[in-house]
Amino acid sequence: MEQHNRVFFAVCFFLCFLLTGYKGVQGSSHHHHHHHRHRHNLHSKHQEHEFRPTKLFVFGDSYADTGNDRKPVANSWKEPYGITFPGKPTGRFSDGRVLTDFIAKFLGLKTPIAYKWRKVGAKKLHYGMNFAYGGTGVFDTLVPEPNMTTQIGFLQNLLHCSVYNISDLHSSVALVTLSGNDYSAYLAKGGSLQGLQTFIPLVVQQLAVNLKRIHGMGIQKIAATGLQPLGCLPRSTAASSFQQCNSTENLLVSLHNQLLQQAVATLNNETKDSTIVLIDLYDSFMTVLKNKGDRLGSSKFENPLKPCCMGTSSSYSCGSVDKNGTKEYTVCDDPKSAFFWDTAHPTQEGWQAVCTYLQANLKQL
Repeated sequence: MEQHNRVFFAVCFFLCFLLTGYKGVQGSSHHHHHHHRHRHNLHSKHQEHEFRPTKLFVFGDSYADTGNDRKPVANSWKEPYGITFPGKPTGRFSDGRVLTDFIAKFLGLKTPIAYKWRKVGAKKLHYGMNFAYGGTGVFDTLVPEPNMTTQIGFLQNLLHCSVYNISDLHSSVALVTLSGNDYSAYLAKGGSLQGLQTFIPLVVQQLAVNLKRIHGMGIQKIAATGLQPLGCLPRSTAASSFQQCNSTENLLVSLHNQLLQQAVATLNNETKDSTIVLIDLYDSFMTVLKNKGDRLGSSKFENPLKPCCMGTSSSYSCGSVDKNGTKEYTVCDDPKSAFFWDTAHPTQEGWQAVCTYLQANLKQL
């Protein structure tokens, strides 16, 4: 407990230094978003009246993956994943639709095909492509899947092969998700909470390099997610019987998000002709959890920190079966009543609720 408190106060001190030291540049998050929305509106008048994307390209992890992870390994290909939509597992880490699906719908586009299925779904290539792989990060993590640098390389290869051209990229939006796998891998490999304070800037720096590279390829609009409140994920709240978020974890998340906000502001100032929009998953998640539903009142989550699907013990997870094929997990009666699907991912209803709070963010695209 004493060590926990030392880490907590160290992070508090570091965050206070960060926030006060950069106050003149950063301002509040509300000012930051307003500034870029205003600049986007002015800039768009000098372009083609209104930017209307024709394609969506996606890079990232399980918050965006729609079928790239390998079938024998990933739980996302096992029942009961996909139970709400489309009624069977499709490689999405949820009971149904994920962030990619909702972003595509908001943009008036169909969900882009997963990179893994590009050869069997050639007719869908004109919607864009999803290169996100569950479990990955900007660096190599605990899963043998391509990190974000490699994912961006996949798109470059498709350009070289003339599957897409520069004109396609100019009329597209990129969605980039980073949901904490770099940090999970760091801790699993023996890293400490104190060490995270020096590792977080490295992660954000690499993410900024990736965003700049995506823009340099010709993609004009990029939606990049901030980190969700990791301390509120069921894998963290299980210790309190899903009643309380882990404040230390969320302080570290705040450090990541502040550094990312600064990095994005710098990139936007450099590029002039590009708007990188930060998708604020932290505030949208926290607002839904606090209100136990969305702002429209159509979604209600009785205990928002408790997952719908969970293993029968800590040795099992959602989708687990024993050697005889017997289910080692339980599923709630109604996934629509749960915000979280498993120990890390929202339900389709959860994502829907989050997206109702992201409307102002997304309109900047």
